[in-house]
Formats: sequence, C-alpha cells, structure tokens
Amino acid sequence: MRRTGSLVRRTLAVSAAGVLASTVQAGPGLAATPGAEPVVSRGVTIPVFYNPPATLPPANGALVRTGPLPLGLSLPGLDGRPLPGKATRLMYKSTDSNGKPVAVTGAYIEPSAAWKGTGPRPLVALASGTMGQGDQCAPSFALQNPLTLTGDTMSVAYEDLAIYQVLATGAAVVVTDYVGLGATDRLHTYVNRLDEGHALLDAARAAHAVPGASITAKSKVGLYGYSQGGGASAAAAELQRTYAPDVPVVGTYAGAPPADLTAVMKGIDGSALVGALGWSINGFAQSDPALRRLVDANLNAAGKAALKDMSTMCVGDVLFKYGFTSSTKWSVNGKPIGDIIPTIPEAQAVLDKQRIGTLKPTGPVRLTTGVRDDIVPHAQARRLAVDWCRKGGNVSYVPVDLPNLGDKTLLNHFAPLLLDQGDAVTWLTARLNGKPSPSTCKTLPTQP
Repeated sequence: MRRTGSLVRRTLAVSAAGVLASTVQAGPGLAATPGAEPVVSRGVTIPVFYNPPATLPPANGALVRTGPLPLGLSLPGLDGRPLPGKATRLMYKSTDSNGKPVAVTGAYIEPSAAWKGTGPRPLVALASGTMGQGDQCAPSFALQNPLTLTGDTMSVAYEDLAIYQVLATGAAVVVTDYVGLGATDRLHTYVNRLDEGHALLDAARAAHAVPGASITAKSKVGLYGYSQGGGASAAAAELQRTYAPDVPVVGTYAGAPPADLTAVMKGIDGSALVGALGWSINGFAQSDPALRRLVDANLNAAGKAALKDMSTMCVGDVLFKYGFTSSTKWSVNGKPIGDIIPTIPEAQAVLDKQRIGTLKPTGPVRLTTGVRDDIVPHAQARRLAVDWCRKGGNVSYVPVDLPNLGDKTLLNHFAPLLLDQGDAVTWLTARLNGKPSPSTCKTLPTQP
C-alpha cells in the first residue's frame, strides 16, 4: 500500500499539457480518416478522432479506430517507460438502449507497473462519475487535459486518482466515455443503464484488440465505478450474463449507485448538481421521441432554455450557473419535475425501465453508500443491496457513516468516494487475484 500511494502521489504531482497527435489507426476494413471538421463545444475544439464514421463494424466491442493519448499527468520512469503507463485513445462499437449500433470512445492504459498477482495481467473497466454532457467533458479527453478551464467551461479530471491507483496495482485500465460523451454524433445518454452497461462491457472487449495491450483472453475483469459510474458498473454486472458472457467479470465495485432514478431525481433537484436532472431528461428525450413531446408540454420557456444550455455543460459549469436551482422554476405548473413524472404514466415507465436491482449481478459486488448522501440518496442505494441479496447475489455492503457535511452541497456525496476509494481498489484487486469475497447479506438488516 505504501508503494501504491507513493506512485500515485508522484504521478499526480506533475501536470503536462498534452497535444493530440494526428495519427489515427483504423480497425480492420474501416476508413482511417474521421470526419474532416472538428466539433467545437463551448469554445473547446473536440479532436476529429471523436467524429464517428458512417458505418460501424458488426461485433460489439470491435475497435473502430485507435490513436495515441498523451496523459496530462505523467512522469518518466527509471526504465524509460512513462508512469503510470502508456495510454491509447479508443473508438469502439456498442449497442444502445434501442438496439441500434453506436460508436463509443474511451481510453486504454497499459500500466508500467508489473502485475504480481496470480494469472495474466487483469483488466479493470472503469466507469467515470458524472462529468457532464458536453463532449469536452469526456473522461478520455480529461486524461489528456486534467483541467479544462476557459471562459465558457470548466472540467476537472477527478477520476484520475482512482485510475492511477488501479494502474499502480499492475492491472490494466480501460475507461469508457459512455454513449454520446466524446463521440460527437449525439448527446450523452446520462444514467441510461443499458447504454452505460453496454458501453462498459464493450470497452472491456475492445481493450483486448488495442495494439500493445498485454492482457489476454484469460485475463480476469473487474468493474469499477462511483456515482454515475457506480450505476454503470452495477448495470454492467447485471447485464453481463446476457449481453457479454465472454467478459469474465470476477468483481464489481459500485459506489453510490443511482439505482432508482425516481428517488435520485428528487435528491438532485435543488442541489448543487441540479444540472444532472437536466442531463438525464435530455438523454432520455433523445432516446425516446415520445418523451420529448411530454417534456416540451411540461416545461416553460426557462426550462427548455436551461436544458439546451446544460446539454453542452460540464459539472463545473452547472455548479456555478444552476447550482441550488429548483425545477419548480422550469415547469409549466410550478411543481417539481420529480412530482410531475409520476402523474404521466409514459414518463414514469421510462424511469421504471432504468431500475437497477431486478437482476442478479455476476460475481461478488462491493456496494458502498454514504449514509447521509442526499444527492444519490442512501435509501435507494441500500435498497439495491437488499434486492441483490434477495436474488442470491454475493454483496459486500459498506455503509459510510459520516456527519452531515452540508445539505445538497455535494459534500455528503463526494466524501464517501474519497474515504472508501483506497479500500475499494484493494477489494477489487483481491478479486482479480482470485481471492474469495464473503457476503455480508446476513448482517445487512442490522446495517444503516
């Protein structure tokens, strides 16, 4: 543990601005040159790499193209290899919630550290926490640009700490940008469990085809995510049996998972992160045109303008412009959006389909939730643990009991991430090393 902490601290201590290389390597039978014109999002030019081609390969997880990805936080190693590793930018094929092919971007990082556990080097498929809905917020973009700060947008690569901790164990990491975050052909479908679960599992598939990757067909796979990422990793653990049985998932970390979006929408309304409410509505309205009509009918001019504005924003942007705004200011009837949705059966049905906890997860799961989390409410996360236990899942339930750090300020949601992160990485590393994980389902009734 001391070596891991030292490596992370030394690596994060140095920041170097990366410049995107123009070289793009195509997958088999695909054009090597993406669309000629780059997209500009809130003053940030998105590299043409992120423009999907007109056609995609048939197989889920098939690489569309790869390219070099200079890490913004990196150090030269004593053996000439960069620390924490060598990164490759990815675009791969997945399937969206409507069953249609979709291009997803992300990154694969080959660690410089050796894997000292049993078996070949394992792979951790990491789902980022909430970054925003603008393409400039994409996790792979953030790996190159740890801080994007202009007069129009602000994005911070806070997931780098978790990524680098995992790399320090010797496990390889593949990061998904999710559907529509980075890839410029559509909006990011925020907290859509099928889109996110598919994108994470297909990222694990795509990693094996990356040039220079040392993982093998026998490499064990772990899933990791907190907040939005916790929902994605939880969804992927549920979907693995039917969608990606070829991905050998041996453990999943799901921190603060938004399992019940009806409860989560009420939690984020009026909070510092109320923008997440707008991102989820934008994404679901894009996937379901019928829902778009309902949105238009129930939002006033201010609400429609806010949704359009948020569609290109990162977390920092919405915190400063919309933080602590109540959705009552956006609805036609002056009621909170979370109260309006249950009165519209079609809208409620969309959220009900997103419920995580209806399927047994593959392999052991560590589910962490802050007891006083009021953004992704604790009660619904605990309910997920109960649901999984009742289905025979192997669940390590970890309630993080901290004092109230400030209502709706994000602190009650963010503090458990920092407190549990090291233990979560240690737990997942043990699963990748073949060690069993005892379930805590029997003691769950006595836990907060």
